[in-house]
Formats: sequence, structure tokens, C-alpha cells
Amino acid sequence: MRPQGLLDSHQEIDCAVLEGLIIQHLRAWNAYRGETNTLYFWRTKSGNEVDVLIYGKDTFCAIEIKNSSQVKPKMLNGLLAFKEDYPEAKVCLLYRGDFTTKIKNIICMPCSDFLLKLHPSRPIPIDSL
Repeated sequence: MRPQGLLDSHQEIDCAVLEGLIIQHLRAWNAYRGETNTLYFWRTKSGNEVDVLIYGKDTFCAIEIKNSSQVKPKMLNGLLAFKEDYPEAKVCLLYRGDFTTKIKNIICMPCSDFLLKLHPSRPIPIDSL
């Protein structure tokens, strides 16, 4: 998807590809719904960040995407900071694992499950446990 240089690791490239895949599917989901949701990236001065925000008339979600088969508490820092500022938002961490779980009140879902459930006739598939 982009040129790989001498300093790029496979993990770094794979993460960018996974993020691009999820974001492209979200853009298609939004377009097919005929919605006017906007996708954003969120970052604070202190360095907390969230990969994708979906904001619109009926949608307010924050999604962090990790190229990992396990969820570590540190991975949730950006979502926790975002949820503190915007408690009304739905938040979710997508990862390459095999099961959906809830950690620190955040849904952690496999990317594959998320993509299979993402359909224009339904809202963002952030399930609650």
C-alpha cells in the first residue's frame, strides 16, 4: 500500500494496512447508508489518540485498531481518555484476536467479527456485553 523503507518493520506496515482496511470499510458503510457521518482522527496534546471517530446525526463512535492477537491494558489508554471527555460516545478496540471481551468497560472485538457485522442496513456493530 505504501513503499517500505529500510527503517520500516513488518509490524508497522501491517498495522497501517489493517487500519486502512477498516477505515475503507467504514467509508463504504457510510456511503451506502447515504449518511453524512464524518470520519476523524483524534489526538490530544498529551499524546492520547484514537484511530477513527465516526460522528454524525445518529452516530458517535470511537474505534482504536490494533495489529495484535491480544489486548493489553495500555492499548486502551486513548479510548479511556476519549471516553472521559465524551462519555456519550460508544468506544471499541478492534484487534486480531479470536473473541469479544470487555476490558475497563470497553468492548474489544476481533476485526474479522466487526467487518462481518458491518452492514449498511445496521448501525456500527459495537456490541455490548
